[in-house]
Amino acid sequence: MKTMRNIVLALAATTLSGTAVPVLANEKAKVPPVHVEHEDGEEVLVHKGEASFYSHKFHGRTTASGEPMNQNKSTAASRALPLGSKATVTNEENGKSVDVIVNDRGPYVDGRVIDLSRSAAKKLDMIEDGTAPVTVEVKPSEQPTDTARDKVEEKVDQLTPDRQVAERETRRNGKSGGTGSDTVSHSGSGK
Repeated sequence: MKTMRNIVLALAATTLSGTAVPVLANEKAKVPPVHVEHEDGEEVLVHKGEASFYSHKFHGRTTASGEPMNQNKSTAASRALPLGSKATVTNEENGKSVDVIVNDRGPYVDGRVIDLSRSAAKKLDMIEDGTAPVTVEVKPSEQPTDTARDKVEEKVDQLTPDRQVAERETRRNGKSGGTGSDTVSHSGSGK
């Protein structure tokens, strides 16, 4: 009981001080869902929410991809997007955009969808505020490697189960192509 009271007091003090409240070990931060949108005939992963940027103390630490965190490169952490994928992050307040490579996992704060390197955050002009509302877009056709493209396409497939069923039916029936009704083509994807 005493431990619970201490946790409640610590959370209340942190909240009143204006500092972000960390997620407790047995709880998960609530993150807006990633969804799929269609842009110029291509399915694009879209994640909307709040961006933050890495503290200086993380510079040089090992990221989830195994490489050191470098505040001078345009990199990012995402809990929902594939490691190694290239994402375009747009600051919804000023329209500025930056391309980043997802090389880490996080952030672990409610509502946050991406944690940016300081370099990327500067390009979005969000250093002073610390956070910004953003739209993150990941296009399979813009991935830096075949592996990253495959991971992005797999994520798109996970988020569009109706398409998976239609593609399985097409393969099962030995038909190629479709009726032209909402069939998605991966032409140019190397598959």
